[in-house]
Amino acid sequence: MEQHELEIVFSEEFRQEVERNLGRNAQEVALDRRVANARLVATQVKYLQRAQKKLPSYFAARAVIPSLAFEQSSSEECAAHKRFEGNLAVDLTCGLGVDTLYLSRRFRRVVAIEQNPELAAIAKHNLALLGANNVEVVCGDSKEWLNSLDRADLIYADPDRRSASGKKLVRMEDCSPNIVELLPTLRAKADHIAVKLSPLFDLSEARRIFGAEADVEVISLAGEVKEVVAYWSRCEKGGERIATAIGEGSFSSGDKEEAECPTHLEPFDPERYGYLVVPDAALRKASLVGEWCHSEGLDNYGPYGFSAQRPRCTMGHIYNIKVSLPYQPRKLKGLLSGKIELIRHNFPLSSVAICKALGVKEGAGQKWAFVEIDKTLWAFQVENPTE
Repeated sequence: MEQHELEIVFSEEFRQEVERNLGRNAQEVALDRRVANARLVATQVKYLQRAQKKLPSYFAARAVIPSLAFEQSSSEECAAHKRFEGNLAVDLTCGLGVDTLYLSRRFRRVVAIEQNPELAAIAKHNLALLGANNVEVVCGDSKEWLNSLDRADLIYADPDRRSASGKKLVRMEDCSPNIVELLPTLRAKADHIAVKLSPLFDLSEARRIFGAEADVEVISLAGEVKEVVAYWSRCEKGGERIATAIGEGSFSSGDKEEAECPTHLEPFDPERYGYLVVPDAALRKASLVGEWCHSEGLDNYGPYGFSAQRPRCTMGHIYNIKVSLPYQPRKLKGLLSGKIELIRHNFPLSSVAICKALGVKEGAGQKWAFVEIDKTLWAFQVENPTE
């Protein structure tokens, strides 16, 4: 959004125009000559409609939502989950201000830094609409601003992982701000540090950057990994891997400190089991499947848990096992027709290759789980258990 457009989108007339068109298709609004500033109105209609689930508070307040800032922002559910509280929090990467908003509900004062002047103005406007009156939005360079900071309880950052051309960046050193370069300064200025990383970020790389004393948390929502967050605290022992499925539970590498996972299970025998459990994506990303299965009384083979009796665990999807067979397409074809719903983890064939070999299409139908266990490929027909 350009600077000259801010006065328009902040006006009451524009707000009313958006409200009148909020139930319409955004493309139709953009082409409607009766709508003043139709292109800007259409953009806000489009992203407010999309914000109903991801950013419900922003939707309710009819906040101004730039497209790129929306795509890169945390969801409100993820922002609400983040740790720590205290007197002063500093958000080095304000953006749309979603994390800033939820920090303002746990800290007495929040300073949010945003180097883009237009986005800083939008964040200030939105945070006022949302009642976050304890937030100071500063337009400037976060690295330079840090030099003037005495001390904060928390410094938070969600580095921009896109280049000026829009290309996705992988190395943290290439992101903005460069947290690797700033880390010594952050540790000197804050009691706690929290850095949001890409859902694809390698956890061992996070340990390399932040040190063995940092906690690394994988956060999922509705079965999909949304964030990886690295935490460092001056006075607290860390070093844990944490998997959190919002609304379902959390499990860490220290939850069962005295329990030891079995180093060897008996050879896999599907006849022993009536239930298959697919652990949540956060557990898989955090490499905590084995420990979690053990804590829940499940036998762990590959990425799945198995049980003779129906388990009562959270953070995993439970299925009845109807059929257990080695993956042999000729034999399986006789059991299949039309479409199947695939569950595939730790399996050497893609979903497309499986469907082609079995002569079916992927879609709503029988559920089949595929996995490799001890160099043997298995197929399980499963269904949701009845209460």
